[in-house]
Amino acid sequence: MKKMRDVPDGDRPREKIAAKGAAALTERELIAAIIGRGVPGRDVLEIARDIEGVIADSGVPAYGDLVGVPGVGAAKACQIAAAFELARRRLTPEEIRISAPTDVLPLVRHLADRKQEYFICISLNGAGEVIGNREVTKGLINYSPVHPREVFADVLTDRATSVIFVHNHPSGSLEPSREDIAMTGQLVAAAGILGIRVLDHIIVSRKGHVSMRERGLL
Repeated sequence: MKKMRDVPDGDRPREKIAAKGAAALTERELIAAIIGRGVPGRDVLEIARDIEGVIADSGVPAYGDLVGVPGVGAAKACQIAAAFELARRRLTPEEIRISAPTDVLPLVRHLADRKQEYFICISLNGAGEVIGNREVTKGLINYSPVHPREVFADVLTDRATSVIFVHNHPSGSLEPSREDIAMTGQLVAAAGILGIRVLDHIIVSRKGHVSMRERGLL
């Protein structure tokens, strides 16, 4: 594999961005541009290659997966995680219209293989279009405590008329737990007071997804 020292100055990632724009770079070069440099014994392009593999497996890399790459410490992992989160927030297409549970899956596919439980709240406008897609909490291996205050704070700012909740089961099980059902009931009650409709609560895992509305649990 070619080392950065062997790459002509004009073809190095950051110089290439300055001359041709970011669109001209490969994914590996973009990652190398974000992390900037390697570490003793590992060239930046080698590290970028391994990070590219993590991204290929999960779509959106988790901090824990990134720091597991040799040569990626806390600072580099934070840089990459921040870049992906900024892109996710800025580039979520508002014209996505949700009419069925499967319409949500492209927005949350990255949760399926996560080793911790994440709770996501998707805000929709009156036309059923996505106007917000946020991580509310990140919990332990099999439990992510959720409070209505945290869930609906940004939903109210969005002036959303409805929401869809999504969380993952790291165990792989798709069966809603008693805690899932109780939490959903609490959130539905809070949403009713606020005049917001809860359209669904979807559980995802590496085995697929389950709609709690379709199960009659909403």
